[in-house]
Amino acid sequence: MRSFPASRLNRRNRGGNGFETSQGVGRPGSLDVSFLHQLMEKPWVKGEGSVVALHDGRAFPLPTAKLGLRVFLAVVTVLFSLLVVAYADRMVAADWRSLPVPWLLWLNTVMLILSSVALQWAWGGARWGQIDLVWVGLLVGGVFAFAFLAGQLLAWQQLAAVGYFARTNPAIAFFYLITALHGLHLLGGLVAWGRTTIKVWRGFEVGQVCLSVELCTVYWHFLLLIWLVLFGLLLFT
Repeated sequence: MRSFPASRLNRRNRGGNGFETSQGVGRPGSLDVSFLHQLMEKPWVKGEGSVVALHDGRAFPLPTAKLGLRVFLAVVTVLFSLLVVAYADRMVAADWRSLPVPWLLWLNTVMLILSSVALQWAWGGARWGQIDLVWVGLLVGGVFAFAFLAGQLLAWQQLAAVGYFARTNPAIAFFYLITALHGLHLLGGLVAWGRTTIKVWRGFEVGQVCLSVELCTVYWHFLLLIWLVLFGLLLFT
């Protein structure tokens, strides 16, 4: 049998241009295609499914209602901050006349504090699993909240009775604006309070109303803080 030199066998196992293929031989065209394919790959597309899955609501441990409330509180904070800045800027004008703060505002402040404490009691009852505490706390908190709003209206009547109207001077106008804006936000909170109270009255389980009670409580504490700042602004200016 005739034998061939190793160099000659190697030449026979190569293509015409001398490149190895998958069986040992290949052409440069296939290498070019493979190289271009690697350049055109989009590795980020492979992980796209996992990225989208992060946005199905499970990536955020915070409930949607809590997140929405926090965003809303941030917006309200900015609103009242701008109002305070405008108040401070306007009071340096020559036509500014400070108004006597009605004594009823002190009583109203106590009412709002008691309302916030009652809502905190209701939230504690929800966390402890005691629906009776939730019911009592919601009722007491709502009564004091309505008493606060009624007291604000009476304070308006007291000022109007002695001739303090919105057109009298800028200080009076700001007083009506501040108290009205705060009262409107409290009214909005009372809508959520009413829905939660109705659920408890209809016999919902504690676990079904716990989040609603928590959101109402947080909102009440926030409005109390806002009112204390506004009341201090009216009292010392």
